[in-house]
Amino acid sequence: MRRYRPWLAGLLVAAAALSWWLRDVPPPPPPASPAMERQGAREIDYYITGLDVTRMTQAGIPAHRLRAARAQHFTDDDTTQLTAPRLTVYQGQAPPWEVDAEGALVSADGDLILLSGAVLIERAGDADNRPMRIVTRELRVQPRQDYAETDEKVRVESDTDWLDASGMQAWLRPPSRLKFLSRVRGYYVPPSN
Repeated sequence: MRRYRPWLAGLLVAAAALSWWLRDVPPPPPPASPAMERQGAREIDYYITGLDVTRMTQAGIPAHRLRAARAQHFTDDDTTQLTAPRLTVYQGQAPPWEVDAEGALVSADGDLILLSGAVLIERAGDADNRPMRIVTRELRVQPRQDYAETDEKVRVESDTDWLDASGMQAWLRPPSRLKFLSRVRGYYVPPSN
């Protein structure tokens, strides 16, 4: 029996090598791009045309109003995609902020809205506030905090004044304020007495 052990071991090694060489395993598929994987997994469970939702404060006063031409809800991550959204942020007695965008993605919990494409933010003037118009792109909004930010270029216009910057933080709840992050330049005409 000892005489056959090396021969048997050699036969087993040869059989294993032959089976490995003859195996018929198809090559792995090419890796899919993240966009393709995301698109393939997206499934809409409902959609709404003509969306119009108002969120109230605890005192029963309107805090925000969100309108969109179309809303689609996705089952894979519980997000909602909006077409032509318009967000109104009410300011008590002052004119509200109106935020328009090409599109938006709303997080599952509603705490984050990613406005995509061109974004226009406007506020009408009144006795205490000058009218304001802000043009930018790709705005992140936290509606419960009335806060918005972008890293993109920003153009602010108010009457004859203007300001250009890269990046902005905006607190829209009274007292409203804006912070510009870099490359700020502008033109300002002081009010005449």
